[in-house]
Amino acid sequence: MKRLFILVGVLLAAHLGLLLAHRGGAAAETGTGPSVGVVFDVGGRGDKSFNDGAYLGGTRAARTLGARVRFIEPGEGSDREAGLRLLAAEGSDLVLGVGFIFTDDLTGLAREYPKVHFAGVDYALQTDAAGNVVPPPSNLSALKFREEEGSFLVGAIAALAGGSKKVGFVGGMDIPLIHKFEAGYRAGVMHVCPDCEVLVGYAGVTPEAFRNPGKGKEIALSQYQAGVHVIFHASGSTGLGVFEAARQTGHYAIGVDADQWAEAPGHVMTSMVKGVDPAVFDAIKRVKDGDFTGGVRSFGLAEDGVGYVYDEHNRALIPDAVRARVEQLRREIIAGRIKVPSTR
Repeated sequence: MKRLFILVGVLLAAHLGLLLAHRGGAAAETGTGPSVGVVFDVGGRGDKSFNDGAYLGGTRAARTLGARVRFIEPGEGSDREAGLRLLAAEGSDLVLGVGFIFTDDLTGLAREYPKVHFAGVDYALQTDAAGNVVPPPSNLSALKFREEEGSFLVGAIAALAGGSKKVGFVGGMDIPLIHKFEAGYRAGVMHVCPDCEVLVGYAGVTPEAFRNPGKGKEIALSQYQAGVHVIFHASGSTGLGVFEAARQTGHYAIGVDADQWAEAPGHVMTSMVKGVDPAVFDAIKRVKDGDFTGGVRSFGLAEDGVGYVYDEHNRALIPDAVRARVEQLRREIIAGRIKVPSTR
């Protein structure tokens, strides 16, 4: 029996060690600001996208606010709740989950630990039987983005600068969140080119669809072969396969969440950027300043929460006339003269 207890202890320790293998943070031990724990989404650090944006926001808070930030990269999906719970049980001032998949876990833990602040990037709001939106717990901040607005602009770019009446979209998991990207992109294409066609493909219906570059390449090659010159992906690291297909065929891709030019230099027309970095930083700063509140915080074009990349790298791929047209569209969306759909 004694040996059994020892074995169980060893296994639990090993599991915890694996869970915290990527745990750490700038100024984690020496900072004087709030203690913050961040648990990454599927794909983890190095996705050149969503999770890396959260990491940048956390490390910037450590550097400039003195926050004591720790990061956890779950080894498996089942570790997500364990990571969040560990941080909450330790009494962290803020526990932050990156990705919609954390919604249920964050909701449950926020109720269980009412004195801990929680935040969820892309937290999925729930509805009751009558169809009414159920607000998150008062100590939980839902950090949401109007991805459809930024996607509208890159859709216009794809149609105006792509050189083809066919444009492509590759999504990761076939869920409402990614449908927002598709809906905005399609609306932007059709706004400037009513007779254009949008080819759409999704990598799957489980979270694994966000980390399947092989499937991303397969879908992208099929679309390029069908006459598409530009593909916008919203698929996490699955998009790495889209970039590979763009390089292989000599065509173009549009990145997502962050500037992804470096993934295929010369073949990335632009990227639809999503301000995960400033949203995470803002949540940490609000805890430090004592004005953190629960509820929904929405980031769109008006808040610089979404946008697109236009710099020295891709300026040659986006003609001045296209840039001017897209900037006019931006102003019209912010002013409310263009209503961008968020559903298909």
